[in-house]
Amino acid sequence: MQYHPGQLAQVSGQYAVIDTLGRNTGYEVTVVRGEPFPPTSAPGYTFVLVDATKHRR
Repeated sequence: MQYHPGQLAQVSGQYAVIDTLGRNTGYEVTVVRGEPFPPTSAPGYTFVLVDATKHRR
C-alpha cells in the first residue's frame, strides 16, 4: 500500500520514499502510527512500508 504526504500512518515503521515512476529513491523515513507522513522533495512521491516496528511486551 502506498501512502501520500499528510496521510496518517496505519503502522509504525520505516517507509521507503518512492518516486513517480515507482522506483525506490534510496531514502527512508520513520513514521509512528497515527502521525502524518512528511512532505516529500518532489510532487507525486509516495511512501511504502519496508520494515514495521516490532513491539516487545
